Formats: sequence, structure tokens, C-alpha cells
Amino acid sequence: MTAPGRSKRIGESLALAALLCSAAPSAMAQAVATANGQPTGISQEQLLALIGRLDALERRNDELEQQILDLKAQGAASDQAIRDQVAATTVSIANGRPTIASGDGAFTASLRGIVQLDAAHYDQRSAGPPGSDFRRGSVGDAAEADRARDLADGTNFRRVRFGIEGKAFSDWNYNLLFDFGGSGVEEAGKITNAYIEYAGLKPLRFRVGAFAPTTGLEDATSNTASLFPERAAVAELVRGFAGGDGRTGAAVLANGERWSFGANVTGNTIGVSSFDEQLGAVIRATYVPYKTLDSLIQVGVNANLVINPAATGADIPPGGAATPVRLRERPELRVDGARLVDTGSIDADGLTALGVEAAYQWKNFSLQGEHFWIDVERRTGALADPEFAGWYVQGAWTITGQPRRYNAANGGFDSPRVENPFKLGSGSWGVWELAARYSDLDLNFNAGAPDTAPTASAVRGGEQKIITVGLNWYPNNNVRFLADYQRVEVDRLSPGGTAFGAGALTPPAGAQIGQDLNIWSFRTQYAF
Repeated sequence: MTAPGRSKRIGESLALAALLCSAAPSAMAQAVATANGQPTGISQEQLLALIGRLDALERRNDELEQQILDLKAQGAASDQAIRDQVAATTVSIANGRPTIASGDGAFTASLRGIVQLDAAHYDQRSAGPPGSDFRRGSVGDAAEADRARDLADGTNFRRVRFGIEGKAFSDWNYNLLFDFGGSGVEEAGKITNAYIEYAGLKPLRFRVGAFAPTTGLEDATSNTASLFPERAAVAELVRGFAGGDGRTGAAVLANGERWSFGANVTGNTIGVSSFDEQLGAVIRATYVPYKTLDSLIQVGVNANLVINPAATGADIPPGGAATPVRLRERPELRVDGARLVDTGSIDADGLTALGVEAAYQWKNFSLQGEHFWIDVERRTGALADPEFAGWYVQGAWTITGQPRRYNAANGGFDSPRVENPFKLGSGSWGVWELAARYSDLDLNFNAGAPDTAPTASAVRGGEQKIITVGLNWYPNNNVRFLADYQRVEVDRLSPGGTAFGAGALTPPAGAQIGQDLNIWSFRTQYAF
């Protein structure tokens, strides 16, 4: 019986007891009168029966009161147990990621780890002496002038990252991440992320510290979920202007089910020192105009700005210390660190990179592309301001049928989810994915004809075109293997002079210093 039912019974019992108590004096009087020989309406037996019933009701009332007290004690104990459970700290490992959380979820701490080991073979014609083999790398870099003729086969830990992320007091997010990997050569530990974020004013989030602003569609995909070992060359180049890992800054971010927006003000990358720190900005907006259960279309725009380039010397008029802007990029792999296209340093007042992006997904097929226009404003008006451009298009088809997942928070795609991990003898082989990409990065401006000297305003940075095909295997949600082939074609004319060093290090003006080559690569990844 419920407590309200018991209360009702108690009330009825008390009312009956009161009625009997009021009748008892009359009954006693009648009993006395009977003893005196006068007639009465109740016998002694009836009176004794009434008294017995009253005693039974009183005992029942006592029992009910005790039951109510017991129920209250049990309820208090249950409430305390619930409070203890809510306040209890939990430890979990979801997809291999250890997480500690308070019982109410207001505080969390998750450990993060990424290990990516790349192996590559560069298939290019044999190296000749610098005086007759004109293939070159970065401007002014004698080491790259040699390496461009014989790119190094081998291995490289591209990323070895460890850190912690989570939230505090429900509304504050934090992220601390360190990286020990590198581009061609592993490095000492460096900060990749070190920021706090306030998320209590939804849908807005406010972030400050060191982080990687999302510069475009390709950059919106995590490096642990990307289709290829590296982003398309133009996307990686633009990412380095005012974004990139470990960039200090502040941001306002927001997103809904079909849109995302980010506005970032940024400075130098951590570890880079200059007389005057760079002032930059990254702005990006995306929208999904079409979405069904198994398909969507996303469009977006972005702007990456260098408002004030970092200064290499004291602030003096043009002709003195420079505020250089440099555009250069590797082939879409980092086992060898040589850059095959490079504008050299351009003394600039600023840089503007504007981009458009679009993506389409239908079930287990996805397609995306971006185009960027890059304008550099020189410090002096005596020379024309150079303009550059680049674009890519890439697609993926999941052989096993799982779709890539759309992430509305940053307007990009994540890798397919592995519902049935690979296990020998189980008949499950995880997720298999085919991918292909074509990219074009053009760092030439008024480059002129072969075997001619450049004009004063010309920039002979080179044009790099790459076709990539790949096969990706996800045995589970932590392990991933990527096998890729690249066809790289670089068309680049020598600027002459002493651009690559004295003597034979600098080929004659107008000589072809680009090259065609093939790259075979394999990545092993573990991430949690």
C-alpha cells in the first residue's frame, strides 16, 4: 500500500476511535443504570466488544505510524544513494580514449594521443652535378638545392602528439596538446594546442590561447581522418598564412545544425620570434542548403589575411628592414622536407587569400573542392603586386559502404565509423576506402618565357600539379593504414642571379628547375 493509502486508513481509524470514545461515557452510564435495575440500550458484552475493537484500532494505528517512519527512513537512504551516485567520479575508455568525469558531468578530462609513421619512396631520375642537373628546391637554401635532385627515401614520424582535453564547471573547455613529430625531421616537443574556451552562451564559443584556426574545408577535417597523408598543397599553403598549429590568437565560433562560422584574430606561431609580431585574421562561414537522410551539399567561403607581416628588423621605411611574406610548399608528403615551389621572400605590407569551397555527399560517396586567390601587397609601389592561385578537387568511395561523417561544428567531414572491427576468423574486415585527388598550386607571377631573364616584378615560384590515388583501411576506430601513389609535375623557371647560391648552385635565368617524379607512400596511424 502506498503512503497516501496508509494515511487515509489512519485517518479513518482515528475518526472511528473518536466516535467510540465519545460513545464510551454514555455506554458506561447505561451499564451503571443497568446495575441499579434500570433498563439500557447496550449490554456489557457489547461494551467489552467495543473496547476490544478500540484497542485493536489503536494497535493498528501504532503499526501504521511505524511503517510510515520506516518508509521515510528508506526514502532518505535512497535519496542519499542517488546523491552519492551523481557525485561519484567515473573512469571510462571509449574507443581507447581514457576519460575521467565527475558524476554530474561538469568536469571531464580526456587523454589524447596520435602517432603517425610515414614511409616513402621517391621515384625520380638519378641526380647529376649541380652544374648540369638544374632541379632545385627552396630559394637560398643550398641543402634543398641538393635534396631536390635526390629526395630522401625513408621514414618519418609525421605526428607524435600527446595531450589532454575536457571541460570545467560545465561551460569552460580546455585543450593542451604537444607534438614531437615533424616534416622530414622529428622535432623536440612543441605546443600544438594550449587554449581555453567559454561555451556558456550558446551557440557562441569564445576561445583564446594557441590553436589551429579552421582556414578552409580541407583544414576542417582532422589530420587523423583526412583522405590522404597531407592536405592539398594549396590548402596547406593557405593554412600557414594566419593559421596552422600552435598559432596564438582569439576566436569567436558558432554553429548550428546546418551552418558554422568562425572569426579569428591571430599572431605568430609559438616558437617564432620577430621584432613586431604578425597580425592576421581567419574568417570562415559554411552552410548546408540541401540535406537528406543519406546526402548533403555544403558551400562555404573563407578569408585568410596577413594584416601586418612579422618584421625581421626595426620599423624603418621601405628599403631597410623587411616584412617578408614567403609562399612555398612541399609535395603532398613530408618524409623529405624539400620544397619544390617557392616564391622567395617578398617585402610586403600584407596578404589576402580568399577561398570558395563546396562539398557533396551521397551515401558512401563524397566529393569536395576549394579554390583560393592569393594577393600580396608589396611595401613599395615601384613593383606590381603579385597574384597567385591554387585549387584542388578530391573524392572518396567507401568500398564497404560506410559513409564519411559530417561534422556540423566545424563544417567538415570525419572518417567513416567502424561498426564491425577487423578480427581474424570473424568475417569482419573493418572499413575500406578508395580516394583520388587532383591539385594545382601556381606560384608564378609574370614568369615569362623559358631561357629569358625575369622582369623586375616577376615571381618565378613555380607551378606544382599532383595526381594522387589512395587506398585506406580502418581495421577499427583507432588504427588506420594509408597507401598512396602521387604523380608530381613541377614547372618552374630559374630567376637567375644568385637565387640558390653562388656559382653552379644557381642555374641560368630561365632554365627549367622543376621536375616530374612519382612518390609511393604508406602511413601507419594509431589515434585515440
